[in-house]
Amino acid sequence: MEQNQCTSCGRAIPAGVAQCPHCGATLAAAPPAYSSVPHRGGMILAFGILGLICCAPLGIVAWVMGNGDLAEMAAGRMDRTGSGMTQAGKICGIVAVVLWVVGAVISIMLFALGTAIPFME
Repeated sequence: MEQNQCTSCGRAIPAGVAQCPHCGATLAAAPPAYSSVPHRGGMILAFGILGLICCAPLGIVAWVMGNGDLAEMAAGRMDRTGSGMTQAGKICGIVAVVLWVVGAVISIMLFALGTAIPFME
């Protein structure tokens, strides 16, 4: 049988009791072994990869969700085991958004250059 130690009197007590049988002190509940909110690292990574490959707006979703989930993990309110996947998805999202913006700027410049050339002749 597992035993803990009373924080008040220091005696050994059975695990899971709410009150010390020796001194009567109320014991604080042990923190859960894991957070109650599961991580979404796989989903964020998938959104980041899809943002890179075919759908750039999903890069924005991955970036925003990654920021929020990493903040929740740092605060201890979310399971930290998915922090690597979450970070990777966030980075993929950032890269997707940057490439999307650069592509849009280049497209606008080429369009403007293409329409300006006939008028220059």
